[in-house]
Amino acid sequence: MSQAAATDVARIEIDDDIATITFTRADKRNAMNNALVAALDGFFSNPPKGVSAVILNGEGGHFCSGLDLSEHEHRSPVDTVHHSRNWHRVADLIEYGGLPVIAAMTGAVIGGGLEIATAAHVRIAEPSVRFQLPEGRRGIFVGGGATVRVGRIIGADRMREMMLTGRSYGAEDGLAM
Repeated sequence: MSQAAATDVARIEIDDDIATITFTRADKRNAMNNALVAALDGFFSNPPKGVSAVILNGEGGHFCSGLDLSEHEHRSPVDTVHHSRNWHRVADLIEYGGLPVIAAMTGAVIGGGLEIATAAHVRIAEPSVRFQLPEGRRGIFVGGGATVRVGRIIGADRMREMMLTGRSYGAEDGLAM
């Protein structure tokens, strides 16, 4: 049995007991906006009955390019903290919500996209993947748990170097870490 639902930011397809959530903001390299955070929160807060695993992916050759900076420009400091807390909640729901989650990554896996990927239990990267934490270069903080989640996977020293320099890593680099 197959079911599907879609919003402006994501498409959810359920085939038997597997849910596939596809980010559908290809024109923005699937940048994370408030609506996408809300869609993920809604799904992982109350997953459909019968779903036993989730695959996350992105349309247009990119997984997720992180925070939609056009939205971020207009946030007050209080709204920024609120957004960060919502983002942490979603990442925690992905990691600790009880469903195994697979991040099927292509292209940009940047900032918040890397935070989503590291919250997943299995990460699969195709050769076009570019991992990056550019927040340090932009003067913004890593808001969704990357300092903990990325550090657990690649080690604290590599995470700090990645975060402070904004260096980009390819799929082979990620595999070697």
